[in-house]
Amino acid sequence: MRGYRRLKQSGRLDKIAVVKQALTVHALDLSRRSFSSMVMGCGAASGEIIVRQYLLVRLGGINLNRALLLASADEFGSVVFPLPREWRDLLERHGFKVAHSRSALLWQLYVAALLCYGMLKIGMTVFARAIPRKCAGAESRRYVYFTDLGPGNLPKIRDGLQSHDVISWYLQWTGRVQSIESVRHNVADSSPISVGGVQVLSQSGPLHPIAGWERGRYVFWALGAFAISVIDCLRGRWWHAFILSQSALSAQARILPADALAREYLFHNSGWIYRPLWTYDAEQRGATVSLYFYSTNCEGFKKSDGYPPVSYGYCCMSWPRYLVWDEYQADFVRRAAGSEANINVAGIIWFQSSAVEMPVFDKPGVGVFDVTPHRASRYCTLGLDSEFYTPAIANPFLEHISDAINRHGLLMLWKRKRNIGRVAHPHYRYLADQLAEHSHMVLVEPDISAIRVIESCVAVVSMPFTSTALIAREMGKPSAYYDPSGSLQRDDRAAHGIPILSGTAELDAWLSAQISVQ
Repeated sequence: MRGYRRLKQSGRLDKIAVVKQALTVHALDLSRRSFSSMVMGCGAASGEIIVRQYLLVRLGGINLNRALLLASADEFGSVVFPLPREWRDLLERHGFKVAHSRSALLWQLYVAALLCYGMLKIGMTVFARAIPRKCAGAESRRYVYFTDLGPGNLPKIRDGLQSHDVISWYLQWTGRVQSIESVRHNVADSSPISVGGVQVLSQSGPLHPIAGWERGRYVFWALGAFAISVIDCLRGRWWHAFILSQSALSAQARILPADALAREYLFHNSGWIYRPLWTYDAEQRGATVSLYFYSTNCEGFKKSDGYPPVSYGYCCMSWPRYLVWDEYQADFVRRAAGSEANINVAGIIWFQSSAVEMPVFDKPGVGVFDVTPHRASRYCTLGLDSEFYTPAIANPFLEHISDAINRHGLLMLWKRKRNIGRVAHPHYRYLADQLAEHSHMVLVEPDISAIRVIESCVAVVSMPFTSTALIAREMGKPSAYYDPSGSLQRDDRAAHGIPILSGTAELDAWLSAQISVQ
């Protein structure tokens, strides 16, 4: 907290965001000849960007933010964190003092730990229980695989109602892989179901276990890869040991029969930075690899002097295909990943659904979608360069909208994005408890699909720049963003053409206009 306050007082609240962006775009001093094809497989040609992405996801997150804030707490503070020499030098060029000796020691220990973890992954792969592929239904390769899903992302079959989850979206999308027998996902203990004649099945990981003679080939590869990683480590070449756990999956993708791989692997944008090493081998063997965006709130706010740089991590993306909502998001991806990025505009991409139905109301309702502010201690570690998603904005957002809706004799259908418990800021929680007592307030379960809520509304008001505003517009419902602070620029491209209301007078006038046309 002290470090955050010092950065704010000095007018350098963006200091962490700036250095994180620099880490994103700074190419490591590694050439193609630095990488072994035995260790990296088909990813050897893209070794530098793969290692940089993996560094960002392993070491460039919240823990690095904490280390930078701690170093900023006083003028003599130094960063103590496991980082390679290049990154330590980069921090110094951006005004941070670095304790090189301690950070170098931590870095060496970290690489050694990842080397051991890589060997553990190899051992787990060798001894994983093989499932007969004929029984698993993979021999025809007529399936696609969704990574990193949860129970809420699976189809919910109930009384003929449409489920608005990502798998149901994919199966009705015209751009999907055709003639598939099943959709696989990673959600354990889920029952198989059928959607439109396509089986939806659980599979423990994106790659099937190896079996029989494949194990012998894999062990031979493992001995060579481990020897290269250890020898390189002793020579100060840390990257093969650092990425060995990912190489274990990459080798698995090379050794498996091609017909055991999915036709398409789909990753969602919560993991936008790192494209897994194994996907390079899977793509080389005929699989499509796609990153889909289930939301559009990806950009920083436009300021009076122009747009901020693209946020941390996006500028080193290297996905073969991007599935986006609209041309605004396609433009964002081009600015981040380059003009040659392969982008498909797929329309609204559903993500999460539930079997809970919306209740029926006796008068019209307005859907309200906010962003829950975190506790100050948590918020500070996010390294944001603005203070928009705080109680100073979130509370007036709810209070102003509640008052306006009540004046117009409507219901306020308030759906929070998710339950985060005591991580939510106490001032926000206190206001939420108060608002819940109002007779015009309806608290909607966070697990209910936003689409289901919007279907029940006459209009929708969202906090900038959440994706619910775009969903409402797509469904033909009046939709607007509300900014109680008046600090946002009305022409911000992050709004995707949705109007931005500023202040209670504009909010009241907009609601009156929507009611008059009902």
